[in-house]
Amino acid sequence: MTGPAELLDGIIVANHGRHFWVETPEGRRVMCHSRGKKSEGVVGDRVRWLPSSDEGTIERIERRRNLFFRRDEMRTKSFASNLDQVVILIAAEPAFSSNQLSRALIAAEAEHIRPLIVLNKSDLSLPFKRAWEWLAPYREMGYQVVPLTLKLANEKSRGELLGLLVDKTTLVLGPSGAGKSTLINMFAPHALALTGELSSALRTGKHTTTSTNWYWVGSSRTTALIDSPGFQEFGLHHIDAMRLARYMPDLCLHADGCKFYNCTHLHEPGCAVIAAVSDLPVARAISPDRYHIYQELFAELSPTRR
Repeated sequence: MTGPAELLDGIIVANHGRHFWVETPEGRRVMCHSRGKKSEGVVGDRVRWLPSSDEGTIERIERRRNLFFRRDEMRTKSFASNLDQVVILIAAEPAFSSNQLSRALIAAEAEHIRPLIVLNKSDLSLPFKRAWEWLAPYREMGYQVVPLTLKLANEKSRGELLGLLVDKTTLVLGPSGAGKSTLINMFAPHALALTGELSSALRTGKHTTTSTNWYWVGSSRTTALIDSPGFQEFGLHHIDAMRLARYMPDLCLHADGCKFYNCTHLHEPGCAVIAAVSDLPVARAISPDRYHIYQELFAELSPTRR
């Protein structure tokens, strides 16, 4: 008489609906399915799985350190879990949305995940100059902004970027056209082969852009990049409107100086946030653009609007 099969350790490295690639500590990848009808696993999850012939079943998802996700009125989209940082990749051209950038930064702040802004296409002099100036408030807030040109990257710039990624698990996030595929392929040239392998196993014929995938950088398997689908919208309906300013460093810097403890920073007398709004390049100022983003988000997230 044989006993129950032993649960094995693994990490989800790709997902497609209820189908997952789970990687074992030895580096072997096994196609697994979620238990039951509900699929809760995301790339980066540490799991316990049960082998069955040449596949497996995910029996348990271990507790997560964090989860990077967005939520609108209808649904939640989870990107990845257990992250060390998020690279928000934008390009000098086409012009990026400061609203979308702010939303991604707020989502990272809410989960205590370090964000890193990478501005691609620094070879386009005028668009890059305009974008770099537009990012001045974010640099003033303390966010690291890295300028580069991915398609023309030399050994020095590649090495500098790799130094920011090494020994970390990094989600690469950005709109279509920003250069995510170029960045992933720069450090994980085997990425295309792995996505093809996933497609073959799922019998889809091709890799779809709706999936998320984990790639190791180098053979030591200590540095990982996670590729995510492009996005047009980034809902923040999981954020409490009254806590929104706490996730915006430029506003948070002044929020404790308000006259009222429950200040919305919209109209109250004695509001230190409103007093700090200025279009002058002075220290600790809140740019009008950022304050406008706050106003829009507060209205969107207020319970009366839901």
